[in-house]
Amino acid sequence: MKSFLFGLGLGLGAGILFAPRSGEETRNELAQRANDLADSARDNFEQGREKVRSGISAIRNVAGQQQERATGTEGGNV
Repeated sequence: MKSFLFGLGLGLGAGILFAPRSGEETRNELAQRANDLADSARDNFEQGREKVRSGISAIRNVAGQQQERATGTEGGNV
């Protein structure tokens, strides 16, 4: 994923440098693309964080079930 983002940034930079536009147009385009890239990175980060949270929750559920089985408290056998 890092190499993809690096290649994307490198390609965007080269394309902008060699594009036949005015300086203001180029700066506006660069700012827009940077914002789009930042939004994409934020979305990917949030998706990753949600996957980690759901994984932790699943591990806690399994650990709780195993603890109940080990202590014999499952189903109200106390």
